[in-house]
Amino acid sequence: MFAQTPSQVDSLLLKAVLAREQKQFTESLEYLTKARAIAEEQQWYKQEFLAINNIGAYYYSMLDYGEALDNYLEAYTIAIKRLDENEEMIVLNNIAILYSKEGDSEKATEYFEKAYTLAKEANDNLKIGLYSVNLGIVANELKKPDLAFTYLEQALPLLTDHPNIYLLAEIAMAENYFQKEKYTQAKSKALEVLPKIQSVSFSEERIALLILLSNIEKLAKNYEASTSYAQQALESAVNPANRISVFNQLAEIYKDNGLPMQALIAKDSVIALIDSLQKMKNGRLFEANKVKFEIANFRRQLQENQQLQKKERNTFYSVLAVLLLVILLITWALRNSYIKNKQRKVLHKRKQEIIALELQKKESDNLLLEKQLHAKEAMSLLEQERLKNELETRNRKLAAKALQLSTRNELVKDIIQSLSGQTEITRNALISSKIKELRSLLKNDSEWENFFTHFEEVNHGFLSNLKEKHPQLTSNDIRFLSYMYMNLTLKEISSLFNITPEATRKRKERISSKINLKDGTSLYNYISSI
Repeated sequence: MFAQTPSQVDSLLLKAVLAREQKQFTESLEYLTKARAIAEEQQWYKQEFLAINNIGAYYYSMLDYGEALDNYLEAYTIAIKRLDENEEMIVLNNIAILYSKEGDSEKATEYFEKAYTLAKEANDNLKIGLYSVNLGIVANELKKPDLAFTYLEQALPLLTDHPNIYLLAEIAMAENYFQKEKYTQAKSKALEVLPKIQSVSFSEERIALLILLSNIEKLAKNYEASTSYAQQALESAVNPANRISVFNQLAEIYKDNGLPMQALIAKDSVIALIDSLQKMKNGRLFEANKVKFEIANFRRQLQENQQLQKKERNTFYSVLAVLLLVILLITWALRNSYIKNKQRKVLHKRKQEIIALELQKKESDNLLLEKQLHAKEAMSLLEQERLKNELETRNRKLAAKALQLSTRNELVKDIIQSLSGQTEITRNALISSKIKELRSLLKNDSEWENFFTHFEEVNHGFLSNLKEKHPQLTSNDIRFLSYMYMNLTLKEISSLFNITPEATRKRKERISSKINLKDGTSLYNYISSI
């Protein structure tokens, strides 16, 4: 059974192309023959065209140009009758390449021009550029350099986005310069393009460009350079036809350089390669004939398979009729069973609906409880936030009061120092007694005791927890930590203690050490967690 959809035929065509690229010619032709047979039967003209066109390409690869041309012409007929200009252009280009390979440049030009005209009508810039390059190459072969230059000059700006085809145009342009005897420009263009065509896919173009450079050097009588380019071409040449061209080039160089023995050796190599090429053609012709026989056998098998499929189809219909009868009997039995079970299903469905309603009620109750719980949690969070804000407000008031006390003490201290420094005032007994009262006021800690009483009321348990965890702390240490707990800066704390900021920093370090606080641990974070 063969594929019966266009996509499956396309898959066969893809396999055929990949097999041909891997030199598996017999397998490639088998795929193409299968694809063609199916496309013909189903009247899928595009797939039929592609199969026949690729069969032509197969015979072209096998050097059977006559068979290749027959297939190309058949594909051309399908393209004209059933398909559009795109397929027509493709096969016209293939026919032209075939004639060019056979050395019939006039015929090649005729078909290239047809493809070129179709591309112009379709306004297809890529194909216009491609066919212009082909026409330029054929014009070079016909020794019409001015016509070739016109086509190549038209092609180059159309191919800037297609580097591989653009390189072919540049190679043809180098050959054109050579034919116009512009040897400097030809050499410059060839040397510019040569490094860009190192891949295997450009092997023939590389050989042609090296032979062109060899000819330029030969005309300049630079025989050493000419020979070097020819030797490079020989290293790149794999198939016999290319090697024949290179050995002919070497024979011409040796002849012009006055080296008759080397020229003779090169000619012997040409003769040997021509013999090898003929054997290869004969071998490929045998292989092609063998494949043709296999194709004929395949077509016979295809006809037999079609007859067998017809018999199988009739058998299938008979079996299908029996199956339909059995199905009808089974359906009648099932219908009776269905009627009996229908009532049970209705009762079962009602029971399930009742259960579903009960579950829905439970889900609603759970959802309500969950909403109430979330509401309580939200109220709790709001209350916590309120208490936190209230605590911060009271601590700010306490801090302000502490700073006020400190500021007052500083002011009193400054007044005492100012008055004590004046001898007239010290002699006045009344003023001296007032100064003593002011000094006693500075030493009175009752207001600070009131401050810590208020602090303990605002920050419940902080002082008692601190004393319980660290009994070794002095009252000044506890006072220092209380200020830190209120988030006062070191500068503000130094003002409250009436000491310098540096002394305040050292006291902080000493207290951290006293409570065995690890290095890097924040003292504020520690006391905030108590």
